Amino acid sequence: MSDHRNQEFTKFDPPIEAYLLKHPKKINTIWAEKILGLHFSHPRVEALRITNIDIGTTTRIHLEVHHNGPSHIPRKWFIKIPSLSFRARWITILPQLLQMEIRFYQDLSPLIPLLHPTSLFAGKSFWGGTTLVLEDIQENQGRAGSPMNSLNEDEVYLMVESLGKMHRKFWNRRYLEEKYDWLEGKVRRLEDMLGSFLAKPLMKRGIRKAGKIIPKELYPLAIKYAKHRKRIMAYLHAAPLTLVHHDCHPGNLFWKENQPGLLDWQLVRLGEGIGDIAYLLATCLAPSLRKKIEKDLVKTYGAVLAGPEVSQKYLEGLFERYQLHLAYPFEAMVVTLAIGGMMDTEANLELLSRSSQALLDNESLARLEHVLLK
Repeated sequence: MSDHRNQEFTKFDPPIEAYLLKHPKKINTIWAEKILGLHFSHPRVEALRITNIDIGTTTRIHLEVHHNGPSHIPRKWFIKIPSLSFRARWITILPQLLQMEIRFYQDLSPLIPLLHPTSLFAGKSFWGGTTLVLEDIQENQGRAGSPMNSLNEDEVYLMVESLGKMHRKFWNRRYLEEKYDWLEGKVRRLEDMLGSFLAKPLMKRGIRKAGKIIPKELYPLAIKYAKHRKRIMAYLHAAPLTLVHHDCHPGNLFWKENQPGLLDWQLVRLGEGIGDIAYLLATCLAPSLRKKIEKDLVKTYGAVLAGPEVSQKYLEGLFERYQLHLAYPFEAMVVTLAIGGMMDTEANLELLSRSSQALLDNESLARLEHVLLK
């Protein structure tokens, strides 16, 4: 899906502002023809139809475009612009989620071996305008995931293997940090700092809102985790690093020709690859299936990673690292619930229930407490 149209847009005629949208009402044939003009000459749009608008952390627009271009240019577009919700814009202004995803499509998309949407346009201006135009994954019978979905055994093995291939490709590639400094730059450092500063109040609020979803035996350990989050994150980051998606919940998965892919690359960064596996298994599997096959899934992931650049000692300790990283998907779902408005509440509670059970089954918070005592 991400083969021929990804590019870094650095020079525009007309200026880049002409390509940026501030509101769905600004979508018209003139704008669509400007986007198409980046891909072929003399574009003509015959008709446009907005099929859906969803407002969350971003405003997401599904658009049908009837144009005169070649068959490989999508007729179904998925557009992301800053959220029309003032509250959501305020929440996302510091982590710059949409700006980070635009950087991904400008800089890294052509390098990614994992399926992801094709970019028609990814641009931002100095004044804060941001617009991302992607091929809608339904263009060629792609199947979008839903936050309420759970994967079956065959699907999760495919997803683990796909993530393993991506992680192996970028394993300990220090040039990423140098060439794409935004992966570890000031925005990510600010995000981590705020995450640690707000962890305790948000954890308490999320636990209250969750009610019986979170088992009571997790309460004290979860609060302790939040209190020491900065130290724990530093410990988890002190490992061989690779490129990670960092948000592998079922709503960000899709399927095309029986192969898995990932959407929403706005949290992409450098991290320990097993963290993506922990997030995937904690949120995408029914607890009974996860408990049955998680050790073998981690073993499968290790087999994909195996090579001269990955030490045998690291692979032998991979399951223990997996158990520690299960804390983050739990934290992410608690914080999402605490803030509100970022995910459908029913789906949020379901993913929180799954990730809570993963913590209990693996005694992850107790293991992290032991790490703190070292």
